[in-house]
Amino acid sequence: DLILVDGSSYLYRAFHALPPLSTSRGEPTGAVHGVLNMLKKLLRDYPQTRLAVVFDAPGKTFRDELFAQYKAHRPPMPDDLRAQIEPLLQAVAAMGLPLLRIAGVEADDVIGTLATRAAAAGEQVLISTGDKDIAQLVNERITLINTMNDSLLDRAGVKAKFDVYPEQIIDYLALVGDSSDNIPGVDKVGPKTAAKWLNAYGSLAAILEHAAEITGKVGENLRAGTDTVALSRQLATIRCAVALPAGEAALQARPADAAALRELYTRLEMRSFLRALDGDDGAPGRPGGTATAGPAGAEPTAPAPEPGADPMERHYTLINEWTQFLGWLERLRRAPLISFDTETTGLDYMRAQIVGVSFCIEPGHGAYLPLAHSYPGAPDQLDRERVLAALRPLLEDAELPKVGAHMKFDMHVLANHGITLRGQRYDTMLESYVLNSTATRHDMDSMAAKYLGIRTIRFEDVAGKGAKQLTFDQVGIEQATEYAAEDADVTLR
Repeated sequence: DLILVDGSSYLYRAFHALPPLSTSRGEPTGAVHGVLNMLKKLLRDYPQTRLAVVFDAPGKTFRDELFAQYKAHRPPMPDDLRAQIEPLLQAVAAMGLPLLRIAGVEADDVIGTLATRAAAAGEQVLISTGDKDIAQLVNERITLINTMNDSLLDRAGVKAKFDVYPEQIIDYLALVGDSSDNIPGVDKVGPKTAAKWLNAYGSLAAILEHAAEITGKVGENLRAGTDTVALSRQLATIRCAVALPAGEAALQARPADAAALRELYTRLEMRSFLRALDGDDGAPGRPGGTATAGPAGAEPTAPAPEPGADPMERHYTLINEWTQFLGWLERLRRAPLISFDTETTGLDYMRAQIVGVSFCIEPGHGAYLPLAHSYPGAPDQLDRERVLAALRPLLEDAELPKVGAHMKFDMHVLANHGITLRGQRYDTMLESYVLNSTATRHDMDSMAAKYLGIRTIRFEDVAGKGAKQLTFDQVGIEQATEYAAEDADVTLR
């Protein structure tokens, strides 16, 4: 069996998910830290499985030749991210893991080739990625895993997520387009329309054969965009016959290079990783290597949250599937008390828009529902208006008790979206002031320290400080989940 890691996908996601960590000399390390920890998790969870890491190679690909505007709208790679590519590649190689970068194609194409080849040979393949395009590869032997939220996507999962089957994903992407890659698609055709057509006709070819039957402006756009949709389909198709060097030898792990890892971890000031080289943290070893095959976690010099350093247990869920959301909606309706919080684009309550919402109905078990994170490479999120429409009856029900911290702000923000919050039973900020107006500041972080004896994740821990501080819609979703769900959890406690 085989695990294929989409290193490029995780590099971007780790960069946006973690605080801007750096060494004492100012060398950025957050993305390296995130990807190495992701690899550690895979090595721990699948100790007997071959694993290879695939990155995009520098330079243009065949897609740039097909379409000059392919990915042309993307801003230049941030310098702090670019500086972390080489150290990460060095670390992966020193760990003894197979590392592939093939010029002229993307990491997706290399993964597609390796996955289909292994599946044809009877192996089970797990692709670790956050890229929705790779859903087109899923079949009875190929499954996707997102190690940042522990979600698996098999054939049924693809259907539930996109309302089309894996073999229809290319046609789906051709119709919808992809704003992150600048793939045009058909104007005004969104996910619901594309899925509806594919469920009715089966394929893009059949849709085009029946294009005259499709009425309205969207039908006109389809008929006018025949050439565009054909190009979009080419751009969206993962190539599964890429010429790869060395065949199976390219997928063979080697013993880890402890000396190289020690030098790298020392330079990056990853002291916990260094301790793992000596086996001090019980990190699992890799068959054929040593205990250095998987890093055990970094110890950054920049300030970082330390959940778990206190008695407070945390089990936080990222809600990114509609069925997940419906399950939580039912639990909220039955709850004796709902802790609810909004995350927004800013603190001006007259203008702030909702970026996500968090819930907690049982101490230690919170959830975050991202709705409008918009950084480059942000994963798909549930539709904000559809979610808020589903939440409206619950939020406006005066008989469903709710608790929050500074609920006046949440009331204003919800009003900006046409929702009148009712059922407020407790507001911890007001209660803290009434209890003792001078005992402490009345923000949640200060109250948590005084009354619960815990250090919460601060906003600057996830968004940075000063002029470079991010707005919450630019914070990585995985990092936002820990921060936002903790807010609801601590408020309930």
